[in-house]
Amino acid sequence: MSHSVSPIGFLRSCFKEKFAIPRQPQLATAARGVLELVAPFDRAEAVEGLEQVSHVWLLFLFHQALEDKPRLKVRPPRLGGNASLGVFATRATHRPNGIGQSVVKLEKVEPGRLWLSGIDLLDGTPVLDIKPYVPYADGVPGAFNRIADAPPTPIDLTWSDEALQQARQHALRLGEPLIELIEQCLAQDPRPAYQVPEPERRYGVLLWDVQVRWHYPEPGRICVLEVVLG
Repeated sequence: MSHSVSPIGFLRSCFKEKFAIPRQPQLATAARGVLELVAPFDRAEAVEGLEQVSHVWLLFLFHQALEDKPRLKVRPPRLGGNASLGVFATRATHRPNGIGQSVVKLEKVEPGRLWLSGIDLLDGTPVLDIKPYVPYADGVPGAFNRIADAPPTPIDLTWSDEALQQARQHALRLGEPLIELIEQCLAQDPRPAYQVPEPERRYGVLLWDVQVRWHYPEPGRICVLEVVLG
């Protein structure tokens, strides 16, 4: 028996492209967005009571990674992109039904809008459902995951003087913690683990409406070079 689902809203996110999105929620607490609900869920009745909740689960679609042929094994970034695991042992974006889930912080509730932080979702992501996080039930004492038992070790990050000044100006214009967002995202080293970057190679990503560019002056260190309007 088949059953169709429809989005209850769409996320407007600081992440405009997939590159450099944190691989789990809450790794970049400065990452913010707004979930815009669609009718009939854009009415006050649908979110009544959420002001008593600090965090919510979002169930969503990996809308830019949907595939016709299901994958049984994937190569998770956590293992360097070379080793493979069964798809159900990972949180890879290549899911049988394209469904993802994230716990995010609820900053503000309005009829038709939820203001969120600590997100790891791409701009335009269709959200299928919202569920309140329940600490006594969702935080399981003694739980373990031997594949991912700790957050990624952050890489050293420095700024050029010009880039830091540019970031400060754009942060004021946007009213967003842009410097923290850049540092939290890049410190996780978004480069594929199997790729050895040359110092002259430049990397870039669009956050909000600014293009952030950086390079690796030496192994294990990132230097932010410029932050300019995208």
